[in-house]
Amino acid sequence: MATLDIDSVRSFVAIADFQSFTRAAEFLGSTQGAISVKLKRLEDRLGVRLLERTPRQVRLSAQGAAFIEGAREFLAAHERALSGLSSTRRRFGLGIAAHVAGPEVPTLLARLYAHDPGLCIEVRLETSRNLLGAFERGELDAVIIRRDEDRRDGETLGPEHFGWFASPSFGRAPGEPLRLAALAPLCGVRDIATRALDGVGVPWVEVFVGVSTAVNAAVSAGLAVAPFSCRLAPADTIEVSKRFDLPPLPSSEIVLHSTLTDARSRKALQTLAAAFRERHATSIEAGTSAEKTWPRIELSAS
Repeated sequence: MATLDIDSVRSFVAIADFQSFTRAAEFLGSTQGAISVKLKRLEDRLGVRLLERTPRQVRLSAQGAAFIEGAREFLAAHERALSGLSSTRRRFGLGIAAHVAGPEVPTLLARLYAHDPGLCIEVRLETSRNLLGAFERGELDAVIIRRDEDRRDGETLGPEHFGWFASPSFGRAPGEPLRLAALAPLCGVRDIATRALDGVGVPWVEVFVGVSTAVNAAVSAGLAVAPFSCRLAPADTIEVSKRFDLPPLPSSEIVLHSTLTDARSRKALQTLAAAFRERHATSIEAGTSAEKTWPRIELSAS
């Protein structure tokens, strides 16, 4: 039976997460040549090819896809064994915007814990503006939010596209103001949506304001239209921009902000970013490939 080398497995997982030898090497504090050697050593030991490499792409082979979860469990067990030598637990305050939080969140938390079992992870879900304010006041170590229009810093994790969603039963009489549901008034997506409506002269009236779960319920019940991320809209709603002649909503970006500089925290952040990119890309791909009952809309660049 083959014996696994921890550094080789760690190199394989990093390359798979980042889909790049260069970025994996930066994450591990190594060189591209060194992690290539470790990957080859692991492939030789297992007798299979784990990654498919082309000049433009790095992806898992069929054998790599079968091995990746076991490799993660192997690394997690190694980290748990080491963490047992220390009783020190560290708090990690993480904010995730309500308009960003989706199917990625469980993977983020699991991957973060597996990377560093000594973390006490505190998660806050609010609007992007509230989280950015908390981050700037030092209340949070890192935030994953929609990019703020007034600042261009932060590490980009992926694109975010928006549309107008409503229940299939939602109706609007000619000349009637658009019945709108949105998060609290400080929500940036709400502001983008109302500006877009005002810009093309579509009258609107806000009939429901609340937290994300309440807004989802109001829209699903057929009470109003709401601007949603295309990947996070309730499953029982449809995109209605063409049906009601609504303006396209500009795309945005999801970004990670953090000021942590110590090596241990930076590794945790890099793990967090890699996990989010992986799951975010998967959710976008799933949304693109799934059959939809609404017409596709083109979203302008922000």
